[in-house]
Amino acid sequence: MDSCDQTQGVLNRYSEGAQQREEALCCPVDYDAGLLKLLPAEIIERDYGCGDPSRYVRDGDTVLDLGSGGGKICYMAAQLVGAEGSVIGVDMNDDMLDLARRHQSDMARKLGGDRVRFVKGFIQDLALDLKDTEQWLSQHAVKDANDLIALEEHKSEQRRSAPLVADATVDLVISNCVLNLVRESDRQQMIAEIFRVLRPGGRVAISDIVSDKYVSDDLKADSDLWSGCISGAFQEQEFLTAFADAGFVGAAFDKWDNAPWQVVSGIEFRAVTLTAGKPVLASGQATHEVMYRGPYACIELDSGATFMRGQRTLIDSESFAALTSGPFADDMIDCASASADTGDCCSPSNGSGCC
Repeated sequence: MDSCDQTQGVLNRYSEGAQQREEALCCPVDYDAGLLKLLPAEIIERDYGCGDPSRYVRDGDTVLDLGSGGGKICYMAAQLVGAEGSVIGVDMNDDMLDLARRHQSDMARKLGGDRVRFVKGFIQDLALDLKDTEQWLSQHAVKDANDLIALEEHKSEQRRSAPLVADATVDLVISNCVLNLVRESDRQQMIAEIFRVLRPGGRVAISDIVSDKYVSDDLKADSDLWSGCISGAFQEQEFLTAFADAGFVGAAFDKWDNAPWQVVSGIEFRAVTLTAGKPVLASGQATHEVMYRGPYACIELDSGATFMRGQRTLIDSESFAALTSGPFADDMIDCASASADTGDCCSPSNGSGCC
């Protein structure tokens, strides 16, 4: 099965899943029942995922949902971002987009505002507006190499002048069992695109299926296993490394199902949720003092920066913001704040336990 067959197989299967529920695509998930109350039954019924990334949404966030499908997670997130936040759902499947959009006005009424929009695009190319491309193609036939060059030039100009999702405009990127459907040759670009659209200090919460071993080529060639979120799974360590290599910090499995969802040919496939953050650019001037709480002797970030347990470390203001509000917020002590409260960062009275 080549990459085009993989993509078409995914489109076909999820188009069918937009019309009626496909049990084989379902992985048991405990969603917040309170957030489901506002949602139409058919959106809940025809949703396919392996986690609940809506749990990571904060008030005021701009949220981007990759592979938003029928819009379930988008409409859940819209209840959490509040009046100042917004949610963007991106999907390449017209049937899924139709399912999500036909409830949009009713959901806007229930939410007290139209906080959600759905756009057509590839999650590995978040600058490309597929609706714009389709409109161009309806007016320009591609018959030869010159026509193909003209199409590529149009796409490049559209990405530059009116990107589907602009640079550094999103606070949180979420996804629910979709990254494994993207062909392997596009995955490095996909994660780079996630990094591009996030603001410095932005976060990701990616629920997906991973495997304990690398998947063999014969399993990858099985179109049902691929479109069923199985044979396209990232190997578990590879998943974390891919985000670290793209520049993210604090990549971790915040959720890890002990029991595998399925076992195929001796390979365990299980649901996880990966979290990570986009670092804030450093100014180079060390002005803030922090301390790693423990319990480990030290931690080393993907950037190479090392923090020793109980040892004060000077860092610049941007790194300070990232460390004290991002993935490491619970692990680091802001010594200046502690000193202001107690007169001593290492005072037992502040409960830091760093003496």
